[in-house]
Amino acid sequence: MNTHKAIPDDDPPPIPPEPPAPEECCNSGCIPCVYDVYNEAMDAYREALKAWKARHEEKSGA
Repeated sequence: MNTHKAIPDDDPPPIPPEPPAPEECCNSGCIPCVYDVYNEAMDAYREALKAWKARHEEKSGA
């Protein structure tokens, strides 16, 4: 019995978030700052990329 999940052919790698433009930060200590939001998005991207790579290593048999 195969316990591996099937990977759809349309499983593109995750796309990293766009960093904020310098003018998007007002430097007044906003909570959350646009950079805080970006850093959280990057953390989520890294996790998604790690999961994507693991799925594709399994698919290629590596």
